[in-house]
Amino acid sequence: MIITLQKLLETDLKGKVVVFETDTVYGIGCLLNDEAAIQRIYAIKNREAVKPMAVLCADVTQAAPLFADFRPAAKIAQTYWPGALTIVLPKSKLVPAFVTAGMPSVGIRVPACPTALAILRRFGPMAVTSLNLSHEPAILASADALKYADIVDYLVSGGDLDGIASTVYDPLAKKTLRQGAIVIAE
Repeated sequence: MIITLQKLLETDLKGKVVVFETDTVYGIGCLLNDEAAIQRIYAIKNREAVKPMAVLCADVTQAAPLFADFRPAAKIAQTYWPGALTIVLPKSKLVPAFVTAGMPSVGIRVPACPTALAILRRFGPMAVTSLNLSHEPAILASADALKYADIVDYLVSGGDLDGIASTVYDPLAKKTLRQGAIVIAE
């Protein structure tokens, strides 16, 4: 169902899957602790169960408790958040294993997108991945995102996006795991 941002903010997302724009690509997500909704996302994307999902947060205050120890990421987060940087560190017990496909670490990002930030402020941290089917190009055009309107519970349509993926960085290893929009001097 296509819905306005304002209407979405007035709903309850429990058990629901939502599509929305981020600062990089269109994403599909759900509440962080909603295992059934996460399983729906895996099915919609035809995503392998061994691939973890990222977590999007509205700010550092939401993100920090989700890491076992935020200190290794504090400086880099202060520099690049909000923005296209996903930080990977060991997760805290607040992040369910079904979000990370059983892996001990989690990738967390604070997007620089007013729509995404409004959703995250209202609903808290969300498990999110790119909207595209697995192994297909990211969805950047709102017209392409609209094709999912009958498959998901809610779709907040936005504009066309630039499509530069987030950089994924591990501050403990001081290593870029995926080069994206942000270049980090290692």
